[in-house]
Amino acid sequence: MSKRDYYEVLGVGKNADEAELKKAYRKLALQYHPDRNKEDADASEKFKEINEAYEVLSDPEKRAKYDQFGHAAFRGGAEGFGGSPFGDFGGFGFGDLGDIFESVFGGGFGGANRRTGPQPGPDLRLDMEITLEEAAAGLEKDVEIPRAEDCTRCHGSGAEPGTETKRCPTCNGTGQVRTTQSTLLGQFQTVRPCTQCQGEGRIIEKPCTECRGRGKVRRVRKIKVTVPAGVDTGSKLRLAGEGESGVRGGPPGDLYVIIHVKPHKVFQRQYDDLICELNISFAQAALGDEIEVPTLEGKAKFKIPEGTQTETVFRMRGKGMPKLRGYGRGDMHVRVTVVTPTRLNEHQKELLLKFSESLGETVTPKEGGKEKGFFGKVKDAITG
Repeated sequence: MSKRDYYEVLGVGKNADEAELKKAYRKLALQYHPDRNKEDADASEKFKEINEAYEVLSDPEKRAKYDQFGHAAFRGGAEGFGGSPFGDFGGFGFGDLGDIFESVFGGGFGGANRRTGPQPGPDLRLDMEITLEEAAAGLEKDVEIPRAEDCTRCHGSGAEPGTETKRCPTCNGTGQVRTTQSTLLGQFQTVRPCTQCQGEGRIIEKPCTECRGRGKVRRVRKIKVTVPAGVDTGSKLRLAGEGESGVRGGPPGDLYVIIHVKPHKVFQRQYDDLICELNISFAQAALGDEIEVPTLEGKAKFKIPEGTQTETVFRMRGKGMPKLRGYGRGDMHVRVTVVTPTRLNEHQKELLLKFSESLGETVTPKEGGKEKGFFGKVKDAITG
């Protein structure tokens, strides 16, 4: 099944700026978050697709590559951190162009030479889910990462200690085989990795008993991840050198931690600000009151002015989220809803009627709180 266009996934145009991308991403991530769609099997896949699209389009360099080459610019898609020997999430580099030319024309772009030298290890990705409180305070967390590492017995050579590798007789140690083809346009020379030594240039006569000649073993490592205060869903943390080990002496890849903040029961987040819905009574709205408002640090006192109307939004400065790249905090926006009382007793109704009369209003309450039926209206007409 072919991948959907990333712009189509987020529902934005190709000229969308950073703010539009972020707004669209937040809306969709909240809509399809697995915690909110536990009974919807497709929601998790949609959530991953949304994260993948935003991850590419929010990065100017990767977005430029995507706009030029489409999905072919990334091996395995944005989520394929471990699928490429290159940094930058398996970006489209010179070596990748060599692969394309090699697959179409049979080589001739230097792809085999690249394979014989040191290569960086693949990058890894970890999705971490945290609470809004943890995002506000920051945290340190130990995580377990399975990754390929150099075998400690053979130190990554693949050969049993005490034994040596020999030069490949087919490629004479170059790791590549050159062939010449005659065509109507002339002679073309193609370069391919040697099939006998798999492009290594050396042949292992006695494989290491621990890694069986692969030079790599799979291990689970415990790594401490420090999450700074103020992160949001989609925030990306890079841990240099914590990816998989390199090839032929190349440096290790990196570990990228992608943050997902769980939806909160009380607060809605909008960038660095928080929004809170609060119900107040008619008396509190009319007369004013000092109430307690929930914040991330606990309850806080706030004065409701008299004459407050329903849906009024008040701002509490500095009670929002910490700013990730800067100083200070966002604000808390408290939206109040005036709740109309129900099931009043007779005395309370009389008091309300007197109150309305004092304002010059004429209120005719319905009998028993309900409209009179046909026979009730006939009775009133007869009795006058």
